[in-house]
Amino acid sequence: MDVSVFGTGYVGLIQAAALADVGHRVLCVDIDPNKIKQLQQAVPPISEPGLSSTLEENIKAGRLLFSTQASDAVEHAELIFIAVGTPADEDGSADLSHVINVARQIASYMEADRTLIIKSTVPVGTADQVLAAANSELQRRDKSSLTVRVVSNPEFLKEGSALADCMRPDRIIVGTHDDAAREQMSELYAPFCRNREKLMFMDNRSAELTKYAANAMLATRISFMNELANLTELLGADIEAVRKGIGSDPRIGYHFIYPGCGFGGSCFPKDLRALLHTAEHNGMPLKLLRSVTDVNDLQRHILFSKLKAQFPQGLAGKSIAIWGLAFKPNTDDMREAPSRYLMDALWAEGASVQAYDPEAMSECRRLYGYRNDLHLCATRDDTLEDADALVICTEWKNFRVVDFDLLAEKLRSKVIIDGRNLYNPEQVAAAGLHYSGIGLRHIAPEGLRP
Repeated sequence: MDVSVFGTGYVGLIQAAALADVGHRVLCVDIDPNKIKQLQQAVPPISEPGLSSTLEENIKAGRLLFSTQASDAVEHAELIFIAVGTPADEDGSADLSHVINVARQIASYMEADRTLIIKSTVPVGTADQVLAAANSELQRRDKSSLTVRVVSNPEFLKEGSALADCMRPDRIIVGTHDDAAREQMSELYAPFCRNREKLMFMDNRSAELTKYAANAMLATRISFMNELANLTELLGADIEAVRKGIGSDPRIGYHFIYPGCGFGGSCFPKDLRALLHTAEHNGMPLKLLRSVTDVNDLQRHILFSKLKAQFPQGLAGKSIAIWGLAFKPNTDDMREAPSRYLMDALWAEGASVQAYDPEAMSECRRLYGYRNDLHLCATRDDTLEDADALVICTEWKNFRVVDFDLLAEKLRSKVIIDGRNLYNPEQVAAAGLHYSGIGLRHIAPEGLRP
């Protein structure tokens, strides 16, 4: 099928690559000419496993094209994805201006019927607004005889495995009551349903809410475990033992019950705020989800609190090594990452940062530029030179196995704050290190036991 995609951000580019990879002919459009030029050379603007090679293969095969011309995209395909950003306004609501503008733009070039597929994460009722905006533009052009169909098709991608998620989806949610659109979507996604039927059809509003509900549930599990982990420390218990104990219950399972230093990224925080705004706007405040965000806001500062407790004389003049800058592994995304809250707090105290991340170094430089209290290091071990303490913010695989004797030798204060519980506390303590994880029992270093 011929498909067009408006927007080459995370969602749009991943969707386009996956559709082209199964044989569809996809044209992507973006207003940024530099981004389009890079993409035409198979250089993605984001770090995502497998994306670069997939782009290169499908560009060479002629199945994936890029343009800055909206008219080209509208002419190219009857099926048009809208995958532009919906940034949060000051009140937490989603800014739909880009989505509505694209709908109007598509209608301004239409010379035949088109199906608009909303892939952006949008509040309940957006499909109605998109349809109204497109029909209004058609009426202005005296093209009311043309038909616009609007489909809600939310994404459920995990950064770091987004392309794999798109190629092998758990489910494909499609919101529409239009029979023609239903047939189009069935044909479009048929290659992804060879093993079993993954398409789930429902009305637009239910599809829009399903996206928010899924992220809200996952965020709730994370905040629950973080709050429980903080209680566990006070009670002298071990959150890892508790996690395994409750995870073994099939009604609970092990997904998203790992304690840590708070959730970040582009989805959970923004989507929770948008859902809370929608609920309050409709006169039904969601008290549970408000608590979920409150717990996460506090958890973002736990690494700094734990670190500060190890330095009662203050952190001014201290040099802190940080492993991991991205909000999660296998991405360079630092939006609302725990590392950012930690670095801001350290700089406010007069400390300096020596940081390493396998993917997010360029993004960190873009965000913070060149400053005397930020040193980006070539390797994880380089961060340890003249460092007073080590803080782990991201659970990259190459942080899992370390030489604790080397850490004890390098770290001047022999302090490790682990926001991801990567290590065995007894093993770390045996090397003479002060180790503090999230919800773990404190074990004094060897030679310092009472």
